[in-house]
Amino acid sequence: MSIWGVLIIAFLAGIEGVIDEWEFHQPIVACTLVGLATGNLVSGIALGASLQLVTLGWMNIGAAVAPDPALAAVVAAWWVSGPAHLPVAAGVILAIPLALIGQGLTQGLRKLIIPLVQQADVAAASGNLHRIDWILRLSVVLQGLRVLIPTAFLMWIPSAWVHASYHLLPQVIQGGLRVSAGLLVVVSFAIVINMMATRQLWPFFFIGFALATDGHLSLVALGLIGVGLAILYLRLQDGGHHDNGGGNNQTEEDELDRELDDL
Repeated sequence: MSIWGVLIIAFLAGIEGVIDEWEFHQPIVACTLVGLATGNLVSGIALGASLQLVTLGWMNIGAAVAPDPALAAVVAAWWVSGPAHLPVAAGVILAIPLALIGQGLTQGLRKLIIPLVQQADVAAASGNLHRIDWILRLSVVLQGLRVLIPTAFLMWIPSAWVHASYHLLPQVIQGGLRVSAGLLVVVSFAIVINMMATRQLWPFFFIGFALATDGHLSLVALGLIGVGLAILYLRLQDGGHHDNGGGNNQTEEDELDRELDDL
């Protein structure tokens, strides 16, 4: 049942890689679902959180296709949460080449479905809506198979082989993998800090680190404090735009835009 559950998640993640509606392809979602399917939810969440930070800067810009997080998240989560029981750091490292493989697969598939797009144009010219619907559904199914088939092939590899291969590595290399995984997360976290590096948000950033040092606060409490600070910030920001003097206010350039221009 866990294998079928992982394959269904892989199919949905492949579809979401192009539809981008329910976010099944995001590592924090895909890894958590795989962990739930395999009965190791904690390891799935831990891997998903780490991979999500790594993939923050991955985005499609024009014709440039970013590495595919769907295949990377599902297969890495299977190796970490499944019978192989690899460490989270190893899953993060293995996800990088898997993402590049997924990138090549999605680029090849997008070229292969060009004839389907041409058939859809012909059907649209003739007003054949049923044929357009059939072509769209076929294209979506192909995107799901793009992740499902490689996932099934990699799951076919015995987990004992994967587990033994990892533990055959010297301790120095295993330690290097853990350090590399941490560096990948730090670099992506630096991207987030760079985006929020404004005078308005720095105080909340420091307050968050100060609150995190209190061991008596749970994650739920920290989350509620964060939501409260966000609401307070939005209220104060909204109040600053009201015209209480009755005069004509000149349009001011957004502070965030100025900070980004400076960067």
